[in-house]
Amino acid sequence: MVVSTDVNPSLTLDSTTGMPAETEKATIVGEGPLSQQTTSSTDIEDQVIPIESDAFGNEEGAEIQYKTCKWWQVNTGILMLAENVSLGVLALPQALAILGLVPGILCICLLGVIATYTGYLIGEFKLAHPSVQSYADCGTLISGPILHEVLAVGQVLVLIFIMGAHILTFGVAMNAITDHGTCTIIFTVIGLVLSFLLGLPRTFKNISYISFFCKMKSGVRNGNAHADEHVACASVILGVTITMVAIGIQKPNMGNIVAVRPDVPLVQGISPVMNIVLAYSGHVAFFSFASELQDPREFRKALFFEQGVAVGFYMLISAVIYYYAGPDIASPALGSASPLISKICFGIALPTIIVAGVVNGSVAIKYVYLRIWKGTDVVHTNSWKSLGSWWAICTVAWLASWILAEAIPNFNLLLGLIGALFGSWFSYALPPLLWLWHNHINDMSFVSKRHTLFTIFHCLLVVLGLAIFGLGMWSSGWALHHGSGGKVFSCENNWHAASWVAE
Repeated sequence: MVVSTDVNPSLTLDSTTGMPAETEKATIVGEGPLSQQTTSSTDIEDQVIPIESDAFGNEEGAEIQYKTCKWWQVNTGILMLAENVSLGVLALPQALAILGLVPGILCICLLGVIATYTGYLIGEFKLAHPSVQSYADCGTLISGPILHEVLAVGQVLVLIFIMGAHILTFGVAMNAITDHGTCTIIFTVIGLVLSFLLGLPRTFKNISYISFFCKMKSGVRNGNAHADEHVACASVILGVTITMVAIGIQKPNMGNIVAVRPDVPLVQGISPVMNIVLAYSGHVAFFSFASELQDPREFRKALFFEQGVAVGFYMLISAVIYYYAGPDIASPALGSASPLISKICFGIALPTIIVAGVVNGSVAIKYVYLRIWKGTDVVHTNSWKSLGSWWAICTVAWLASWILAEAIPNFNLLLGLIGALFGSWFSYALPPLLWLWHNHINDMSFVSKRHTLFTIFHCLLVVLGLAIFGLGMWSSGWALHHGSGGKVFSCENNWHAASWVAE
């Protein structure tokens, strides 16, 4: 199969995966065309698929440039890590307590491996179709404007839900730190304002400078001064790690664990699985991350770095906290240690709680922003038109997320709902569907046994995504029906420590 461009004649695709085959001659850069590659594959007919230029076009001389990220800097790999390893890890220890150690660890590992592969599919699809900057653009390629609109609404909604979850978590953290010092609504409003202000930068490069908690520096790039403030990615990792060490020292209920919990009803057992799915639900932002790389091929490195760290960290933290704390684990897990340690850990985790929400918000806001000004140079300027429209979209998006946080003030339930409603599709069902479309774009023929097996495998991944969606929505609906959602727009304390801590 061959993919052609207006400038270079072809890009050869791998005969097994159907995605771009990387060779020594391949040179793919952010603003340029795909250069010709060669491959020894002979078992797939040559099929030509047109490829457009990338979403941001030629940025040479532009006042605002977007394709500035490199995976090895604190720009993409760390930014993806900050976006993924945030709220999800805080619910995982309790997931093990509900499911049991063995099925819990298996779910974390298996779903993580699958999420890594589906993320890889996104990166390869991006290489084959540089103009794609979002799932909505994929919808346009596959089925035209109707599917584009469906996926556009879906990807904006999932990001607004995640933004709302971060505002809710900020309220929980402040209640824990202050012992419910004031009305919870006031805390969430503070989180709303902070998120809005930090989300005002328009490029991921500038946001990344507030996404890593390790150093600060200043410099000048492209004639513009940047305050390079690296804050936050490590904060939640540090907070959870301190919690793990503290619980290991305190040993409140060491060894009181079960390998499997067969007594858990199916409808209740699905909920912690949805929390695990949520921990791998960053895929909706992957197209945007790849679009701002100087070399889109480096997305693979950023992905493997982020997923490798995430899966290992999830398993370690969940298993250790569950072993020492036993079945009585708070969620978020930072509250499973002593009151003082819990307050310290929540304080340390606050930067990521805020900034990871800002990263997701920037993806949603940027999609709407680029769509409004598509075909113009407004996005590359600092005019009142460009800045005013960006600020207006930021305001609407963050207000919507705050309303959602107040409407579903239950931490675990909101995370599970996000995992079921959106993670099932964007992380598990849609990437293999993209592979199936890409490999059977002209016909449904099966050119080899290996290709047939790959097709069956990707069909099974789609079925897995659909199962996660159906079962997850059933479990979330059951929980809401039985009053687990909490009181809407309430001043009540939404933080509940582990019972051994409360005693």
